[in-house]
Amino acid sequence: MKNIFSLAIALLISFTASAQVDAIEKFFKDYQEDQNFSVVYVAPKMFQMVSKVTDGTEDKELAAIVKDLKGLRILKTNVTPDKIYKEANKRLNIKEYEELVTVRDKDSNVRFVTKETNGTINELLLLVGGKDEFVLMSFVGNIDLNKISRLAKKLDIDGAEHLEKVNKKN
Repeated sequence: MKNIFSLAIALLISFTASAQVDAIEKFFKDYQEDQNFSVVYVAPKMFQMVSKVTDGTEDKELAAIVKDLKGLRILKTNVTPDKIYKEANKRLNIKEYEELVTVRDKDSNVRFVTKETNGTINELLLLVGGKDEFVLMSFVGNIDLNKISRLAKKLDIDGAEHLEKVNKKN
């Protein structure tokens, strides 16, 4: 009986996690062909390839940063950004995440949320919305917040300037 109960709990947890990942992927798929959006997707294979680069000191630092990352997705638009931000907050179940940083001012809202398993951050989700831009950025893998901020600076990822706000919180 305990085995059946344990199996049922494990299946429920996996379905819940899968539903959230599916919601994020579905949100990206809904907008990735829309010409009003800039889209970036970095596949796990790319992170594996970069983590094997070890020529110079800077390359070694970059390899150490990305070795535990499994994926990155970015959606950005300047067309009706406030509306898209509100839609993202409704469609993505943010309640499953832990709020890390929220910054609100007159022109924009910035939210960083994380999802942890056994004390390890395995997803960092950034949502930015306001009158000028909408950005949704999702990092997946074993995530060190300081490393993510350094990665964003090294790769000059559009929208990643918001990641500096995470370091101000820590």
